[in-house]
Amino acid sequence: MSYCNFITTITDPKKECHRKYHDTLYGFPLDDDNELFGRLILEINQAGLSWETILKKEANFRKAYDNFHIKKIAAYGEADRKRLLGDAGIIRNRLKINAAIENAKTILQLQKECGSFAQWLLSHHPKPKEEWVKLFKKTFRFTGGEIVGEFLMSIGHLPGAHVPECPIYKAVLKAKPLWKK
Repeated sequence: MSYCNFITTITDPKKECHRKYHDTLYGFPLDDDNELFGRLILEINQAGLSWETILKKEANFRKAYDNFHIKKIAAYGEADRKRLLGDAGIIRNRLKINAAIENAKTILQLQKECGSFAQWLLSHHPKPKEEWVKLFKKTFRFTGGEIVGEFLMSIGHLPGAHVPECPIYKAVLKAKPLWKK
């Protein structure tokens, strides 16, 4: 069996960082609202950077953003914005930080309307990527085509996270991703 091409071409010092994400998270269904939101934060922060940078900083993001707790982040004020802008362990980009806070507020509203962020996502399934992108751009901040596509692949809503020859592909299928239903 062969792994996805990306994993096989990574050099050894970087491989372990990517392999762990590839083998245990990427493409597997996810329905915990805080973890979904955390994945969205990471995807937004990856824009313009390498995924490796984000993977290496994931623990720092988790700590800086209160373990991706939506209610806490939605309540962030100016002091929190300054704290995040001063945190060298994360990506210090005002637009991305503001997007995280505003998107948390949006998700709180979606939770009121649909019961959960996961349920909101499910209520729009299935859609082709282009329609998801339009929906996300209308609903959230800092969500372009690449961010939306990777986010949805990473949580099992869109296919493409793994090639069929990859051993992880079979594990993802057993976890019943939405794109396969």
